[in-house]
Amino acid sequence: MLRLFSWAKTYSNRIVDEKIIPYVFTLSDAPMLFRDLLRSNKMYQDGLKLEGNIPGFRFSVGKSYIVFIILWHMTMLPPAALFHAELVKVNCHLLIIMAVLFTGMFFAMYAIFKEYLIDTVAHKILKRGWENHFPHFNYEIHASEVANIYSEALDKEIPNKELQLYILEKLVEGKK
Repeated sequence: MLRLFSWAKTYSNRIVDEKIIPYVFTLSDAPMLFRDLLRSNKMYQDGLKLEGNIPGFRFSVGKSYIVFIILWHMTMLPPAALFHAELVKVNCHLLIIMAVLFTGMFFAMYAIFKEYLIDTVAHKILKRGWENHFPHFNYEIHASEVANIYSEALDKEIPNKELQLYILEKLVEGKK
């Protein structure tokens, strides 16, 4: 059973990476600037809203609705078909209440879907920028540390031209 869930998760991640993200997002091939990487990493680590704040991608709302509606129907139509005979016999007032609840659930799930996609793409862009600017440091291990060092550098008002050297020195100090 655990292998089935693992396979399903791997398959769904592959579908998201290979089909949905290229359809919904326009990704830039240009490398991320160092300052943008630091600011975006800080926002990502702090859990702030990323849409429109991370350079390197454009989100298509219309295409995301199309994808979500297809996924919504793929999950809602089979149970509706299974329980159609019982739903026909339900009081119309109850059906109106169910329609309102499912409409609310639709828009709540879309908001979750949209945030998931944006977080996934932001993480990919940050990792790509990280490999460009910090090739000798693992992203998963050092991302929060760099965010803290960047905050410290902003508090100390470190000039932009000295920022990269300051962060690298602090990272190397932390490794010792």
